[in-house]
Amino acid sequence: MKKEECIFCKLANGEIPTNSIYEDEKFNVILDAGPATKGHCLILPKDHAQDLYDLPEETAAEAMKLAKRLAGRLRERLNCDGLNVVQNNGATAGQTVLHYHLHLIPRYENDGQHILWQPTKPAPEELTALCKQLQ
Repeated sequence: MKKEECIFCKLANGEIPTNSIYEDEKFNVILDAGPATKGHCLILPKDHAQDLYDLPEETAAEAMKLAKRLAGRLRERLNCDGLNVVQNNGATAGQTVLHYHLHLIPRYENDGQHILWQPTKPAPEELTALCKQLQ
């Protein structure tokens, strides 16, 4: 996708109005227009990268540092009970907009959200083989 066609590039760079809660020269953090919970926000890099595979390492590090700072702000100001940091890569993983972004989703007791997975039970030999494959 070309940067000129990317909706998140337009949101991150102020071409489309947003509810921005933080902005600097590299990022814009906006409230999600379809939030999972109160305070759900998106960390959007201003420079286009399709996903984590495409994102420069420096930008990835800066995004996580920003997530850490904003997590504290969300907890302090919204009194949330927890926080999910979600980042999807590829359609199979749930990515719907091809522009890297981090979701910060404040969690509240009984908020009705289920952002968890079902654990599997691989055999010990399978884990050992996978470990060797990935080392």
